[in-house]
Amino acid sequence: MSAEVERFFSEQSPLAAEVASFRPRTQQREMALAVAEAIRDNSILVVEAGTGTGKTFAYLVPALLAGGKVIISTGTKNLQDQLFQKDLPMVRDALKAPVSVALLKGRSNYVCHYHLARTESDGMFKTREDIKHLGKIKQYAKVSDSGDKGSLADVPENAPIWMQVTSTRDNCLGQECPNHKECFVLKARSEAMKADVVVVNHHLFFADVMLRDEGVAELLPACNTVIFDEAHQLPETASLFFGESLSTTLLLELATDTRIETAAAAKDFAPLPKACDELDKAARDLRLVFKKEGRMPATALDSFKEWPNALKTLSEKIAQLNGLLEKQAERSEGLENCWKRGQALAWLLEQWMGEAPPLNETTSHSTKLPKTAAKSLVIPPGEGDGFVRWLEIFHHSLQLNTTPLSIAEIFEKQIGGSARAWIFTSATLAVKQDFSLYQSEMGLLNAKTACWDSPFNYAEQALLYVPTGLPEPNTEGYTEAVVQAALPLIEASKGRAFLLFTSLRAMQRAHEILQAEFDRRGWSYPLMLQGEGSRNEMLSRFREHGNAVLLGSQSFWEGVDVRGEALSLVIIDKLPFAPPDDPVLAARLEQMKKQGRNAFMEYQLPRAIITLKQGAGRLIRDETDRGVLMICDPRIITKHYGKRIWQSLPPFKRTRVEAEAVGFFSTATSTQEQLGGNSIDG
Repeated sequence: MSAEVERFFSEQSPLAAEVASFRPRTQQREMALAVAEAIRDNSILVVEAGTGTGKTFAYLVPALLAGGKVIISTGTKNLQDQLFQKDLPMVRDALKAPVSVALLKGRSNYVCHYHLARTESDGMFKTREDIKHLGKIKQYAKVSDSGDKGSLADVPENAPIWMQVTSTRDNCLGQECPNHKECFVLKARSEAMKADVVVVNHHLFFADVMLRDEGVAELLPACNTVIFDEAHQLPETASLFFGESLSTTLLLELATDTRIETAAAAKDFAPLPKACDELDKAARDLRLVFKKEGRMPATALDSFKEWPNALKTLSEKIAQLNGLLEKQAERSEGLENCWKRGQALAWLLEQWMGEAPPLNETTSHSTKLPKTAAKSLVIPPGEGDGFVRWLEIFHHSLQLNTTPLSIAEIFEKQIGGSARAWIFTSATLAVKQDFSLYQSEMGLLNAKTACWDSPFNYAEQALLYVPTGLPEPNTEGYTEAVVQAALPLIEASKGRAFLLFTSLRAMQRAHEILQAEFDRRGWSYPLMLQGEGSRNEMLSRFREHGNAVLLGSQSFWEGVDVRGEALSLVIIDKLPFAPPDDPVLAARLEQMKKQGRNAFMEYQLPRAIITLKQGAGRLIRDETDRGVLMICDPRIITKHYGKRIWQSLPPFKRTRVEAEAVGFFSTATSTQEQLGGNSIDG
């Protein structure tokens, strides 16, 4: 297969006819050969490939040439759709490979005939927009082959009505559903079973590995190769699914669904709606114990006097509803499903409180707990044993979480003992070609690793600018100072900028200051703020404007591709260290300290570097792109670890002189300051 791979990435590549911009790249060819070798040997390969390497083709070509069944998992639905609609067909045509391809998403992406009909007959709509959208969805469901909500452009993917006309693993009736034969989810799974290549996303992959409910688990036994693109997201995603959570939203949904099912099948049983109202109130009261949003460890609950009674009341109301549902469950499939969900949620609450008995396969079946509780086999009750209990308070809901401090052992078991290749790839997995953190987090200590730098000429195309005179990031007025330092560059670049922040508060404050400055200076650059629309909508508007200034936080640090002059300046306010008071991070750091390890150097710093590389990667997306990366945090210069940070970035020209950064936008070349106080090497 190596010879075929070599030919595909040569001057005579069949891709040249398919892709006008294709040209042979040494990094791409070498990565493809490494992937081919891993597939041949059924081994594990961890690959970092810099922006512009062309890693998608580098893994698709050997995967399709090798044959067999392939699962490709991505970090975002955008990349999932791009692979399915564009990249895979292109490579398949160039190879003339007779392979079938399927796209598999989570069930919430597909219209559910049962819930669509129930929503229409129930008639409970919050807005006129919901009614209008429902009519379009109903018509779409009649003519669509896939039922994928992403294909219905007339209804936004974030429209509230979608929650009412799609299913969850909890409220799906399974084989008892009257619409079972026409189910879009089952059709998608059936096509995935038959296909040679199946494209999924990380959330779907891990939800299914743990819950056996989304179709992936059925694919794995026959699979020869599993490829994780955007693999830097896996540690966080896996922690989410290898842990456990219970939210008040799930309890409110149970109450709502029970009311609907009662109205349809048990109108004569008045106690059920009353019990739903009481559960609804208890769940909301539990959220109201807390005045502020945020995260906290369970150990901090002692300071909230209302908490014990609110939690006890909630437990009693779930038990009360379950008792009534048990008596009525035989009257309809919907009521029986609500009873099973209620049992599972009650068990999860007891488990979080440390009062539930261990769950095993026998007790799971005997108590008729649905699939939601199946993964709890790995979660011990109470604190300790490698898990941390914590809460997350949102504006309208509360979530109780149990999270493993390490997923390495769990994940190692998931991928062990199988004769297949596992490929992990991203533009950001290593720190100066050191994969230690990623390998230890994912349990991949014996994996082969490889690293290829970007083929872009950063020394000519880009400049790294660290301004002088800024205060320490934790001082009052820091955001104001960042904006003032950024204004000359925003003017020089004529807008065309991303400002990336490590907190929503700083982002919103910077927006206020910039708005005032734009008005005062008479600048007409469109000023955009994260949250004013979906990310895709905002990026589309940003590209169309051509001179916009966009302020974003976490969701704009990665997975954003703006090529050309529309994005010529990326400003980062602070080094992206995770908040040390985050309950999971705090518990992990404490565990490392007890083991006598340097938690900052081994964990916090490498993770911050990887995140920073993601943010910096927004700037240069093409061989003709040019621009300035401005990192405002003085710690990159003043702290002993600063050199390790900027040396992990691509090889930008570097300066601390504002005039050079400003001049970069008007000259073809820019002088790099190498000596004295103006040198980043200092």
